[in-house]
Amino acid sequence: MDIQAIAKVQFLQRQAASLLLYQPVVQSEVGIAYLDLLQAIRYTDADARGCLQAYGNYFRCLAARHQNWEEYLITQILRADNPFTELAQQQEFENLSPALVAAVQHDLQALQSLYECSSATLSEWVQDVAHLSVSPVVWYVEKDGVARIHEFPLIEKLQQLEHWADAVQELAAYYRQFGTGLFAEYKALRWQDGQFIPIAYPDTVQLNQLVGYESQKEALLKNTEFLLSGQVALHVLLYGSRGSGKSSLVKALLNEYGDRNLRLLEVAKSELKDLSIIVEQLRCVPQKFIIFVDDLSFEEDDDAFKALKVVLEGNLTARPQNAIVYATSNRRHLIREFFADRPSPKDNDEIHAWDTMQEKLSFSDRFGLTLTFSGADQKTYLHIIRHLAAQAEIDMSQEDLERQALQWATRHNGRSGRTARQFVDFLKADLTTSRSTHHTTNT
Repeated sequence: MDIQAIAKVQFLQRQAASLLLYQPVVQSEVGIAYLDLLQAIRYTDADARGCLQAYGNYFRCLAARHQNWEEYLITQILRADNPFTELAQQQEFENLSPALVAAVQHDLQALQSLYECSSATLSEWVQDVAHLSVSPVVWYVEKDGVARIHEFPLIEKLQQLEHWADAVQELAAYYRQFGTGLFAEYKALRWQDGQFIPIAYPDTVQLNQLVGYESQKEALLKNTEFLLSGQVALHVLLYGSRGSGKSSLVKALLNEYGDRNLRLLEVAKSELKDLSIIVEQLRCVPQKFIIFVDDLSFEEDDDAFKALKVVLEGNLTARPQNAIVYATSNRRHLIREFFADRPSPKDNDEIHAWDTMQEKLSFSDRFGLTLTFSGADQKTYLHIIRHLAAQAEIDMSQEDLERQALQWATRHNGRSGRTARQFVDFLKADLTTSRSTHHTTNT
């Protein structure tokens, strides 16, 4: 390599080392691979094997993410978690510390230098130091809409600016509107072992796939709209027959409103003891959260019961406006009650035993909105079957379809939305397989 190229590599290494707030951008797998490659180019061993291996690792890391180096770098900036991004979500830009803004300006200028050193440039340097007749293959992928719609304006802004440091205010506005970190990158998460775990592939169920219970659906949609618009929304209990679509309805809300900053956070009953901690961590971020608790019920003296009660009823801490609980249950009374629990005149253990029992029975009333999902009768069940079959484009007479659907319900789990979905999925797969086998045989 000539002296000018070596000086460029050294400059890039200094720029990466000088980052004040955005160090995680170059501390991820791709960032480390990029810096390792610069180091290998600068200090090439005799046969350049280390340099070639470093380039191969860099190529593999980008290919695994299906991103170009430039796209990766900007995406990391938009989703970064650091003191600036956290405060930018909570405060107006004018109220941010001048030192913090100056640090961001410095980091953006440094990151722009790394951005401008493309994979093609790195490939040419590797060719030079390894004395190859041709340059190594350059990883490149055409833009395919990986970035979210709201990211495009800021990405284009950075790409067009001569100095990225001039984009600090626009970047702060982006963080304030769309947030950062896991909540910006993923629409669905779960709370597990004291941390948020992203769900890369959430359930794809759509609202138009769910038939029946129209009044319940309308009430849940309206309440969710309240949440998204910043109004006071109610905690909701969805209870009723198994397989009636309670959980699917909640999951479908994410696919309906995910692009409007709605997030679905799944919390298992065993993790409800952390609910107050979870709520406090959600309080200061711009997204709106449905805390989803599926198949809810409690045993007596359950810590989860106490934790949920605090969130539903509130305490001295103000309730956050961006988080509500949607819980499903097959039980109207969420706390199991036994005949032995009922007080008798001879009961000397507790003076106000009836009060205790009433507290158990009325716990579900602490939800602001209770939606009841009764079992599907034959008319409703067949209505769901016809709707799902039409969506699946099943070519069969209505008479045969309904006859087979009723037989399926009798032999399996009874009439319900879940049973209808299972029947239609099985029928579609069976018909598709039969046509394929018939076609192969004829050929």
